[in-house]
Amino acid sequence: MKNAISILIAAVVVVLLGSSAFGQKRPTARKPAATQPPSNAAADIRSGSDKVATQIKNVTRFLYTLGGIAIRIEDLDREAKTRTLAKASLDANTANKTRILQAIANLKAGIQALEIEFRMSANLRKYAGPLEGATLLVNESEDLANAGRFSDSGRPLLDLVGKLSDTLSGLP
Repeated sequence: MKNAISILIAAVVVVLLGSSAFGQKRPTARKPAATQPPSNAAADIRSGSDKVATQIKNVTRFLYTLGGIAIRIEDLDREAKTRTLAKASLDANTANKTRILQAIANLKAGIQALEIEFRMSANLRKYAGPLEGATLLVNESEDLANAGRFSDSGRPLLDLVGKLSDTLSGLP
């Protein structure tokens, strides 16, 4: 009987000690509501992120295409200075130059719009730092292409991809 009472008392003590341990458990840390962006800010940030990713895709696709065409354009230009080429070759070369210049102008429009959106949006403004000067890089590329230096016109665009990537990695 004494053993039964001892066991009963031990069981009650274990239950009471166990329940007090639950009461002393630290509450899990919660983020304050002020640090979480409101839903419209989250939507703006998501939209901005998508637009930066789209520009990265646009610029890298253009760079891939430019790599193959630029060398041919410059080779044909050098060849045209030393000998007479067929009119069809010269016309194709001129058309390629025009397409490249138009593609750079299109990139410029997209980058300008992106820079403006990041500067003007209250929810994106704090992430605009890495984008600063992005349009200037496209302008530099355009100037090099207009000067007939199509191969060199890709270098500023590589820097642009870096700026866009830095911007994307800074977004939550």
